[in-house]
Amino acid sequence: MARIQLENVTKKFGKVTALDGISLDIKDKEFFVLFGPAGAGKTTILNCIAGIQLPEEGVVKFDGEIVNLVDAAHRDTAMVFENYALYPQMTVYDNMASPLRSKLYKKDEDYIKNKIHEVAAMMKMENLLERLPSQLSNGQKQRVAMGRALVRSPRVYLMDEPLAHLDAKLRNAMRTELKEIQANFGTTSIYVTHDFMEAMSLGDRIAIINEGKVVQLGTGDAIYYMPCNEFVAQLMGDPEINLISGTLAKSGDSCTFTMDAGGKVYDLPKEKDLFAKLDELGASKVDLGMRPQNLTYSFEPKEGYIKCTVYSYESIGNKSVIVAELSGLQLRMIAPNGLKVKIDQDVYVDMQLDHAMFFDAETKNYLTRYNEAAIKAFAEKQEG
Repeated sequence: MARIQLENVTKKFGKVTALDGISLDIKDKEFFVLFGPAGAGKTTILNCIAGIQLPEEGVVKFDGEIVNLVDAAHRDTAMVFENYALYPQMTVYDNMASPLRSKLYKKDEDYIKNKIHEVAAMMKMENLLERLPSQLSNGQKQRVAMGRALVRSPRVYLMDEPLAHLDAKLRNAMRTELKEIQANFGTTSIYVTHDFMEAMSLGDRIAIINEGKVVQLGTGDAIYYMPCNEFVAQLMGDPEINLISGTLAKSGDSCTFTMDAGGKVYDLPKEKDLFAKLDELGASKVDLGMRPQNLTYSFEPKEGYIKCTVYSYESIGNKSVIVAELSGLQLRMIAPNGLKVKIDQDVYVDMQLDHAMFFDAETKNYLTRYNEAAIKAFAEKQEG
């Protein structure tokens, strides 16, 4: 168990800056997720914590002690990778036993046997112990790789997209098991992913990483409801958020949003805190953010709905996504499976504006949203 800190860590590969002054404070026993696109620097953070790579600047601390000069073997971390890295000639039992038999640990065989059976029982793979990796499914191989890390009881688990090669159903099951295992062991865990659902379901807190920097840090819900900019808003959603360009105008006690595409004018629902913020902005070019689940649609004309055409329709698991088009603007909406939808047919769309977020059209930074005070209070309660 350990508190892990990175302070102003910079890592370069030639002329490429992989980490640019990264600072993180990961709590003891926390399940901490590093979330971002490919190439953002997430794996490099893990490698700097593990001691596989050394930063040019900044320090890495375990429980307040600087470990920059401590080699990887003596940092007492356990890594689980995207590829399973199992010894093909060894049984599952021997693969799991290999770290405990190493010169670093030198555990006796009774200890090894008890530990392996304890972990195997927890991970429901006691029947696999005598098999070779070639006799395992991908899901079973990943269980073994995780089990090999768990038997060590390290100070921190470092997991680099360990579920990436698994099918959706197995990923969902493994996410649940990972949280249970982490709770049982009570060990600090740092998990890398580019999958939104993994980040939300696993992380006590999430750090959004992009271009070697921490863009935003907080609980999943806090980031989801109050993203600091459009990049984060798009990342935190599947399907991603709709961003609708337009103009905010306030006159007296009323406020309107006029869409650039189609020119539709919306009267915004009145909310004291929101209106105070919009009053500061005056007439402003903004991007209105609407999650797909906050758009409603009809295939028949309805008052207040804007006429669009169906651009695409796709089934994703237990839901479907309709993409409607209006003057070049594409709007994503959630729909039930089994709809009979034709490309280019008319569809009428409305927005639940009490769920709207507003971003500066130029800087792309977050401005305000409905229910902001309540969302802030909710986020602060979670952080506490």
